[in-house]
Amino acid sequence: MTLDLSSAPIPSDTTDHAPPPTRPGRAGAQLLHDLPASVAVFLIAVPFALGIALATGAPPTAGLVAAAVGGLVAGLLGGTPLQVSGPSAALTVIVAGIIAQFGWRTACAVTVAAGLVQLLLGSLRVARAALAVSPAIVHGMLAGVGLTIAIAQLHVVLGGSPQSSALANLIALPGQLAGPHPPALAVGALAVAVLYGWPRLGRLPGWAGRIGATLSRLPAALVAVALATGLSMAAGLRLARINLPDWASHQPAALPDGAMLAAHWPTLLGLVLTVTAVAGVESLLSSVAVDRMTHRSSDLDRELRAQGASNMLSGLLGGLPVAGGAVRSTANIRAGAATRMSAVLHGCWVLLAAVALTGGLRRIPLAALAALVLVVGVQMVSLAHIRRVHRHREFPVYLVTVLGVVLLGVPLGVALGGTVAVLLALYRLTRAHVDVLAESDGGYTVRTHGPLTFAAVPKLSRALGRIPSGVRVTVCHDGSFLDHAAYEALHSWRSSHQGAGGLVSMVTERQSGEVLDPDGTVRAGSSPGLHRCRAWTPWVGHHCIEQGDSDPHGRLLDGVRGFQQHTAPLIRQELARLARDGQTPSQLFLTCADSRMVTSMITNSGPGDLFTVRNVGNLVPAPHEPGAADDSVAAAVQYAVEVLEVGSITVCGHSGCGAMKALLDGVHEQAGPPTPLARWLRNGRGSLDRLRRAPAEFEGRPVVDTVEQLCLTNVVQQLDQLLANPSVERRVADGTLRLVGMYFDFATAQAYVLDQAASRFVPVSAHPDQPDRGDDLEVQGLAA
Repeated sequence: MTLDLSSAPIPSDTTDHAPPPTRPGRAGAQLLHDLPASVAVFLIAVPFALGIALATGAPPTAGLVAAAVGGLVAGLLGGTPLQVSGPSAALTVIVAGIIAQFGWRTACAVTVAAGLVQLLLGSLRVARAALAVSPAIVHGMLAGVGLTIAIAQLHVVLGGSPQSSALANLIALPGQLAGPHPPALAVGALAVAVLYGWPRLGRLPGWAGRIGATLSRLPAALVAVALATGLSMAAGLRLARINLPDWASHQPAALPDGAMLAAHWPTLLGLVLTVTAVAGVESLLSSVAVDRMTHRSSDLDRELRAQGASNMLSGLLGGLPVAGGAVRSTANIRAGAATRMSAVLHGCWVLLAAVALTGGLRRIPLAALAALVLVVGVQMVSLAHIRRVHRHREFPVYLVTVLGVVLLGVPLGVALGGTVAVLLALYRLTRAHVDVLAESDGGYTVRTHGPLTFAAVPKLSRALGRIPSGVRVTVCHDGSFLDHAAYEALHSWRSSHQGAGGLVSMVTERQSGEVLDPDGTVRAGSSPGLHRCRAWTPWVGHHCIEQGDSDPHGRLLDGVRGFQQHTAPLIRQELARLARDGQTPSQLFLTCADSRMVTSMITNSGPGDLFTVRNVGNLVPAPHEPGAADDSVAAAVQYAVEVLEVGSITVCGHSGCGAMKALLDGVHEQAGPPTPLARWLRNGRGSLDRLRRAPAEFEGRPVVDTVEQLCLTNVVQQLDQLLANPSVERRVADGTLRLVGMYFDFATAQAYVLDQAASRFVPVSAHPDQPDRGDDLEVQGLAA
C-alpha cells in the first residue's frame, strides 16, 4: 500500500492505466468492470477507515461513516470519476488534536464548517489555485504527518497508549520499548510482516511464485488484519480490541456552545481553514495523479464542491473529514474500474459492512490496526519525493516543513515551510552574478547574469569599482530583469568612468549569442566564428555551419569556442552544482549512435537529466544469445538501475537505421570470420524473429517499408531483452521502474511512444490538451 500525492512527475512513482472506456449505453459492460473493482476497494477501505479512526481517537464508527459518505457522495458528484474518497490520513494529527482539545462533537462541527468552505471555494472556481502550493511543502507535510502517525501507533503496537504530541511520544518511546506487551507486539509484528511481504509473494521461485502471484491479488491490508485477528483468536490472546459502539450511541455533529465559541473562535476558525486547505489540497493532488494514470481530464472545481458536500454530510452524521485518496484511487484503477459507479458501489459495501459485520469487526485487535496505520505513516515518507525535492533544490523547504509538522503541528509546520519557500524564492530572485574579465588588449568586459535588482547593487558597485580608470569597458547584461536602482547605479558609474577618460559600451546579450546595442540593433559580427544561427536553429547543420571549410577539426574547435564564450557563462553555475552533488538522472535513455539522433533536442533535456547509452542499433544484448553477449550495455543498465536508481528506461529507435538495414541484408550471417560489426549485430536476431511473427505498427499511418517496420519491432524486442537483466526485472516487479518504447522519425521530426495495450506506436502530441495514449510499457505487454 502506498500513498502518493505527487503533482509532478510523480513522480516516484509508477503510472498505471485504466482500461479503455466502454462505449456509452453499454451499462452492463461497464458494470462488469466496476463491480469487481468496487469489491477490491472495499476490502482496502474498511481496515483503513478503522485504522484512521483509531489513530485520531474518534469512535471507529466515524471512520466507516466517512468511507461510506466519501464513496456515495463524492463518487456521485465528483469531477474525477475514478477517484475514491474516504477518511483522510493527512488530517489524522489535526483531527486528533481537535478531539483532544474540544471533544468529538466539536470535531464533527469543524468538519461540517470545512465542507461548507470547500463548497464555497469550488463555486468560486479557485480549485486550480491550490495546485500552486509548492510540492516540497505538500510532501513535507505528508512526511511530517506520516512520522507523527507512525511514532504514535508504535506505542499501540508495543501494547501501550500514545501521548498527546509527537515530541511526548518520542520521549516516552524508550520506556515503551523496554517493557512491551508481548501479545500485542506479536500481533503487530505479524501484521507488519504481512503488509510488506504479501505483495512480494509473486517473486518466489517456480510454482511457489505462480501461487504467490495469484494470492497477492488480495489486498495486503485485509490479509494482514484477518491473519492477525485469526491468530489472536486461535491463541486466546488477551488483547485490546475494537470498541465498536452500537449505532444508537453514535454521536453526530453539534454546534459549540456560545461561551466556548466566544472564547476559542480564533482557534476554531484556524482549525476550520486548516482542515479545508489540507483536505482540499490532498483531494486535488490525488485528482491530478488519477488524471495522469488514466489520461483523462478532471473538473477540479466540481471535485472540490463534491468534497465539500461529502465533508458536510460526514460531519453531520458523525464521520471523520473526507478527502480523495491516492491509495484507494490507485487500487480502483488497477482493479479495472471504468466509471464512477465503482466508487459508489464501494460506498454501498462499506455501509452494508458497518451494519451487518459489527460482530466480526469487534474481534479485530487494536495492535493489528495500529500496525496498518504505522506502515501507512512510514510510507508517507517517500524517498522518491525526497530525491525529487533535492533535485529541484527545495530540500530546505521540505526539511523545515517536516520538522515543523512533527514538533509544532500541521498548521504551524506548513506556515513555517511556506515562509522558507518564500524566502528561498526571494533569495533566488535577487541573486545575481557579476563577472569582470580582463581582455588581452587592456580593456575589460563586465558580464551580469540574473536579475539586477536593488539587492544586487552593492555587489555590482564593488565589481565596477575594481576596474581601473580610463580603460575601455563593455558591460554585457544577459537580458534579465533590471530595476530602477540597478539602472541608476550602472549609469552613474558609466558617467563617472567616462568623465575620467574611459569608454563604456552597455549592451544586452541574448542567449543566442547576438549582442544588442542600446538602440536594439544586432551588432555585426557578434555571433562567434562559423556559427551564424539563432539559438533555436543550431541543429540545422548545413545551414548553420559554413561547409566551405575543409578542416572539420577547426569547425569543431570553433564550436567549442562559441560554447566557452556564450553558453558556458550561462550554465557554469548549474554544472558546478552537478560537479559538487553528483549526477541524479531521472531516467536511462538507450538509443542509437546515429549522428542525427540528438537526445537532448528531442527530449528537451539538459545536463544531469538523462543517463544516456548509445550503440549501433540501440541494442540490448540478451544473456542467452551465445557468443554475442556484451557486458558494457548490461553494466550501464545495472549502474543506472541500482546505483542511480532511475525511475524509467527508454529504448528509442529511429527511422533509416543503418543497423536495421544491415540486419535485413544478413551482415550478421556473413561467411568467414565475423567482423566486430557482424558479431554485434547478432544481438538483433531476436528482432528479425519478432518481425516475422509479430511486427510492430504505427497507429494512424502505415509503415513506409520493411526497414521502418524492423526499426519499430526492434524497440519492442529490446525492451523484452532488457527484462533479462535481473536488476531491471526486480525493479519492474516492484513497480518502481517503468520501461518506455520510443521511435523518432527524422523526416517529419515526430516522436512516437509505444502503447503497451495495442502494441502500436502513437504520435506524441505537441499540445498538452491532447493527451497521448501510450507512454509506458508494463511487464505483461513485453512478451510477444
